Amino acid sequence: MAHKNVIRCDAATLAKDISGKTYIVTGANSGIGLETTRQLVKQGGHVVMACRRVEAGEAEAKSFAGLKGSYEVMHCDLADLQSVRNFVDAFKKKYNRLDGLACNAGVVIWGNKAQYTKDGLEKTMGISYLGHFLMTELLLDMLKKSDDARYVILSSVIHANNTKQPAKVNFEDINWKTRKYNAEVAYAEAKVATVLYAKELGERLKDTNVSAYSVHPGWARSNFGKGTNPFMTFMINLTRPLVRSMSDSSEDSAQTSLHCLLSDDALKHSGAYFSQHSVLYNDKQTKKGGWPMVSPNPNARDMGQAKRLVEMSYELVGLK
Repeated sequence: MAHKNVIRCDAATLAKDISGKTYIVTGANSGIGLETTRQLVKQGGHVVMACRRVEAGEAEAKSFAGLKGSYEVMHCDLADLQSVRNFVDAFKKKYNRLDGLACNAGVVIWGNKAQYTKDGLEKTMGISYLGHFLMTELLLDMLKKSDDARYVILSSVIHANNTKQPAKVNFEDINWKTRKYNAEVAYAEAKVATVLYAKELGERLKDTNVSAYSVHPGWARSNFGKGTNPFMTFMINLTRPLVRSMSDSSEDSAQTSLHCLLSDDALKHSGAYFSQHSVLYNDKQTKKGGWPMVSPNPNARDMGQAKRLVEMSYELVGLK
């Protein structure tokens, strides 16, 4: 049964025929990414499932049998910038259009020590934001070819739930080289980055056909966090019954991304933050979420920080 406070797409949006449109969904082999993909295929779209584990993507995609649309699973490891470049090159050789890019994959690295990607980026920021940043910038030319292109990147309520010390991108030590590592802070900073990036893209692309959004999908029952650390895997398994009673299904959690990718109303709000309900917001009204809503975190609304982040990101991923 769906949580009583879940905001769902309207029936007309989920009935649109999107035959002929092409989408990319990262992390599409499980959870929110899988259900976002399923709905897009159900409505006739073709989805490229960008997955680190291709075999897992292929196995899950068997469940799409009989649906109207189609799919292809392609390898992409967001923890390896060359893998991202290889993915984009392979995509551009096969496809001549891109109507939607859903940057769904993410990670939090639990423990008391930072871990790093192949390129020396702190993993939580590197996978959740910087790998997606590189992919997006390399695919902007493809998105601009569409009559109505949508861009979605996942954030989290965690970016805005601390009102006393609002999370912000630490420009002086974005990769946790000098700070004592804190997993929750690292995750919050990465999710602030995703909100800022969507905001900057909305401004940068305002005179184009591309709309950009950041989303909090809700508390999804997914494999997020599992496998990052033996203790976290144990705790996830131990608390599964409690979590199930308080959280949303992956289908419900995909609703916000689908609204941004498909609805006519979302076109009025490029650059905005869209959120499901969450008990972790600090005031009664905000707990209900909103499509869109103003982030309670002032650091996620600062265009100056957004532009600074983008300039730094170009350098970190080797685009400058």
